[in-house]
Amino acid sequence: MRYTVHPSPLGDLLIAGPRPGAVASVSVPGQRGGATVAADWRRDDAGFGAVREQFDAYFAGELTEFDLELAPSGTEFRRRVWDALDRIGYGQTVSYGRVAELAGLSPRAVRAVGGAVGANPLMVVRPCHRVIGADGSLTGYAGGLDRKVTLLRLEGALTAQATAD
Repeated sequence: MRYTVHPSPLGDLLIAGPRPGAVASVSVPGQRGGATVAADWRRDDAGFGAVREQFDAYFAGELTEFDLELAPSGTEFRRRVWDALDRIGYGQTVSYGRVAELAGLSPRAVRAVGGAVGANPLMVVRPCHRVIGADGSLTGYAGGLDRKVTLLRLEGALTAQATAD
């Protein structure tokens, strides 16, 4: 596995993939279930240069959709849910029930959908931060709710006033 570390408003992003430019994982320090550098991983900053540029553009408010080669691994169910996440537009939020619907699943699958959303290995790129509770509340985020708030504010889906109340 190859990797790079890139600074962001969320903390250092650990970006990893099986080959230069292919992204299998994006995580931050302290993230629940986040990746950690293994002994056999090789640092390759140059190989992820274009990926790093897209992150910089996103955090500068200049990029609303990533165009990356994604290479995450997961069960078929998880991939189905993750594909549904990819259909949530920049600056939009949806409930877990809506994610189940987008994935073609029963509304009764909401808990399992929540588990798959929480296991998303591609923080920021695959927008699990855009999933909220059915009542509009900000619910769990593997990177921490403060990071979810940062991302939703960046995208204009959340105002400072809305989180101050």
